[in-house]
Amino acid sequence: MYAVISTGGKQYKVAEGDVIRVEKLGAEEGAKVVFDKVMLIGGDELTVGKPYIEGASVDATVTANGKADKVIVYKYKRKTGYHKKNGHRQLFTEVKIDKISK
Repeated sequence: MYAVISTGGKQYKVAEGDVIRVEKLGAEEGAKVVFDKVMLIGGDELTVGKPYIEGASVDATVTANGKADKVIVYKYKRKTGYHKKNGHRQLFTEVKIDKISK
């Protein structure tokens, strides 16, 4: 069984036992998290929400919090001497999917 959940402005296809990285949730390591914005549940039969499935949820456990690798942003305009270098490290929360329920 798999599901498509929405969190942090993004959509993720998950199955039980998967470990995914989502936008920072602000939960401690080992904490339980419930994703209730379930858009689709698949497996033997397909259930599609409008836009979400009522009563469906995905239970997960937070395994880690951290920062992703640095992304360099470099702006440059020719002939003017303008250039600007900036870096960004996005915060993430790593979760392990425990259970998908309808």
